[in-house]
Parts: sequence; C-alpha cells; structure tokens
Amino acid sequence: MGEAKRRQSKLGKDYGQPERILPWLPITKQQSAAFVTWSTRGAWAGIVLMIALWFTVRFIGPALGWWTLAE
Repeated sequence: MGEAKRRQSKLGKDYGQPERILPWLPITKQQSAAFVTWSTRGAWAGIVLMIALWFTVRFIGPALGWWTLAE
C-alpha cells in the first residue's frame, strides 16, 4: 500500500481538506498565515500614518501658524 492510500484510509473524509490549527477551531493554517500577513501590513500602515501626523503637527503646523497669529 502506498503512502497516499495509507493516509487516505487513516484520514477518511478529511483527506484532501486543509489542515486546521486546532480540531475544534474552524480556522486553517492558510487562513492564519493570511491573517498574520494582513495584520502586519496594517500595523506598518498605522505606523506610517502616525509618523505623518506627528510630522504635520510638529513641523508643518507651527510653520503655518506664524502668519495667522500676526494678523
């Protein structure tokens, strides 16, 4: 008996299905990897936005504020 047939007889109806992280949790390993990828991208996007906001408030805001106070 070949390895594939042995695996198919052992797994039964679960043969060929994506592997789950935990048997009782309906999340596959591919879904968890995709979640990590997207959450990492979201975290970096948040960091970039926070730096842009800080730069705007710290440098651009005071530079634009000098002429509004003079009036």
